[in-house]
Amino acid sequence: MAAFAALPDASSPVRVLLVGAGGMGRQWLRTLSASPDVDLVGLVDLNLEGAAAALSDTGLAGIPVADSVTALAESTRAQAVVNVTVPAAHHPVTVESLFAGLPVLSEKPVAPTVARALSLVAAAEHTGRLLMISQSRRYYRTLAALRRQVGELGDVGVVTTDFFKAPRFGGFREEMEHVLLVDMAIHAFDAARYLLDADPVSVYCEEFNPSWSWYAGAAAATAIFEFAGGARYVYTGSWCSDGQETSWNGLWRVSAARGTAVWDGAGTPTVQRAPDHASGSGVPEPDAPAAVELGPEVPEEIAGSLAEFVSALRTGTVPSGEVHSNVLSLAMVEAAVRSAETGQRVRLADVLEDAHAAAVRDERMPALAEVLRGWDSPLPPLR
Repeated sequence: MAAFAALPDASSPVRVLLVGAGGMGRQWLRTLSASPDVDLVGLVDLNLEGAAAALSDTGLAGIPVADSVTALAESTRAQAVVNVTVPAAHHPVTVESLFAGLPVLSEKPVAPTVARALSLVAAAEHTGRLLMISQSRRYYRTLAALRRQVGELGDVGVVTTDFFKAPRFGGFREEMEHVLLVDMAIHAFDAARYLLDADPVSVYCEEFNPSWSWYAGAAAATAIFEFAGGARYVYTGSWCSDGQETSWNGLWRVSAARGTAVWDGAGTPTVQRAPDHASGSGVPEPDAPAAVELGPEVPEEIAGSLAEFVSALRTGTVPSGEVHSNVLSLAMVEAAVRSAETGQRVRLADVLEDAHAAAVRDERMPALAEVLRGWDSPLPPLR
């Protein structure tokens, strides 16, 4: 049985409301208008003039604008919502949409905290509607090829990501307390879950701010995660590293029983298989590094998350970014921050337990509080 209600019509374009007309909202406007699988039927933003300007600048006409989902949902016969608001608004907008009967594709993070994210898990369960998080950096043809290759290399020992960039954003990011971990590292953490197809168990993290950093908070960090099955994932990153920068996806290395795979985050991954020590005599030579075979062309980044969202709505298939699963990516961030603040190894189970207690304590909607109290564990499995 599907974990959510699929659309009855699997052939017509999905009628979508976009919420948020800022910089990311404009990217979504272009993506939605270019997709044959959706019809953009309305734009929601508190700044109505800004929303109208975003539509005009994108070359879109005749699309109604309002300041709430409720104001447009019925008149537009909307079937889904794409939530591209600021993180603090993710919870209220998503709850409003789900209770209006509309499945939601939300930009990351699902919510500012794991506790608020669990409230949204409860909302998805209570309404029976899909809530999917757009972890757009999962959607690369090259990353999918790397994942397939990892599956052929046997037991994984260590996965590493090196991330070194030097963006000068200005604004709120340069004032954030844990800027690298909170605003960027979730992409890599989520991709590690995708590659390993396993759940994180614990983390030890150190973060600091180099002397030349233009950020107020810690712009550099190293985190060591243990995953179920024993694999380790090591993330090392800096957001004030001028010179020889990595790609925005970072530089990846996977060390496994039958060889090593490497991905620079942009090009085709390469693999070098381990020699067969069991055959022949002497010291066998390893295979030469070779490019990993890529699969067919697929939509990438936010177009990729949109395509999976639409497919899920049409088929009832649970997408990779479904909220129950995605909460673990946010929990990895929260656990890494807690470890950096305390200097201690942090268990993900403890983070989830504390978040569940906070979610139950702070929930103001009786229906959602009842769902939260009814769980047998802090994060119930997919139904």
